[in-house]
Amino acid sequence: MNKRITETFEKGKAFIPFITCGDPSLEVTEQLVYAMEEAGADLIELGIPFSDPTAEGTVIQGANERALSGGVTTDKVFDMVIKIRKNSSVPMVFMTYANVVFSYGTERFIKTAAEIGMDGLILPDVPYEEKEEFDSVCKKYGIDLISLIAPTSHERIAQIAKDAEGFVYCVSSLGVTGTRTNITTDIGAMVKLVKQAKDIPCAVGFGISTPEQAKKMAAQSDGAIVGSAIVKLCAQYGKDCVPHVKEYVKAMKDAVMEA
Repeated sequence: MNKRITETFEKGKAFIPFITCGDPSLEVTEQLVYAMEEAGADLIELGIPFSDPTAEGTVIQGANERALSGGVTTDKVFDMVIKIRKNSSVPMVFMTYANVVFSYGTERFIKTAAEIGMDGLILPDVPYEEKEEFDSVCKKYGIDLISLIAPTSHERIAQIAKDAEGFVYCVSSLGVTGTRTNITTDIGAMVKLVKQAKDIPCAVGFGISTPEQAKKMAAQSDGAIVGSAIVKLCAQYGKDCVPHVKEYVKAMKDAVMEA
């Protein structure tokens, strides 16, 4: 278990923003991390861009394309994290795809992530049955491999939860990432199944974009995760996005704290 992640949830309900590294630029991504931490973000998900992000909707896909065409590589993302860690100890996890880790070399990737001060790794395209090859390396270097559960996981939820590290990422809706007007999944029931299997925090993501939704989801879990709504601001304002994202994160964190 990564200490920083565990401590995050001990402080109360968590707000977890996601951004794509390098959209609009790695310099801006670094500034966004500081701004989001100041605005109250408890843990930050950094997306390493990938050419075929299967779990993402059009918003984050677009960010991936912009970042890649801007020349972002895994090594450049690692260099940015080294800079961030000189100024901030906010808990951070990478979110990327198995292929990114594979092509870099699984052990080399995870070992480097640990050395530069990352706390966890989320690989949405790796099913529970195939997580062992990544998980064993993550455990070796003290990185939490974050497990995802979907509304369709049902009988697998207990099994996934038993082996989970850090926190469990509860996917609120079927399909890809993106903002939704309504989240109809019974999040409370999902969280209950997890907690029966293991005492581990649960954070809800996919589809949350408004303070009302964040408050509602955090009320039924240990925190809310937001990606597309923030990535949209980065796309809309480009290099001037930092104050807009900061303001948005503050409003979302305030809502989560009311839950």
